[in-house]
Amino acid sequence: MPRQKKTEKTALMQAVDLLARQEQSEQRLTEKLRHRGYEETEIHEAVDYLKDRNYLDDRGACERQFRFLYEESRNSVRQICMKLMQRGFSASLVRECVPEDIFEREKQAALKCLRLKFRNPPEPQKMMQYLYQKGFDGSALRAAAEELAESAALEENI
Repeated sequence: MPRQKKTEKTALMQAVDLLARQEQSEQRLTEKLRHRGYEETEIHEAVDYLKDRNYLDDRGACERQFRFLYEESRNSVRQICMKLMQRGFSASLVRECVPEDIFEREKQAALKCLRLKFRNPPEPQKMMQYLYQKGFDGSALRAAAEELAESAALEENI
């Protein structure tokens, strides 16, 4: 008996599969479906269907992903924002997720970066340059570099 041919997935089925693996932005999901060769009308119908049923929610997804990266990573807020925009979230939506006062969090994340990068801290200028390349805010990177230099100086005197 001959094998039956598998039916090809619809854009909606493919979109559900993609969302089951990882939360997506509307833009990223649309790009992936387009890349897989689906027609624009079929893509828009699938995306609209998922949005109507709250399976695709850019605001909620962006907030969840921002919160996770903000709390769990040592990335600067600038890096987090860039990462989310690369994932297809709009710049305005990403900016809405950023808390008002980020100084203390940025300083702590910068300190983590410095401690992982430098065993024996070099002069503060070199540490600040490293943190600047990582996207940290000027005041936070200065504070972190100075704090690490001071703690290293105290340890040498003990």
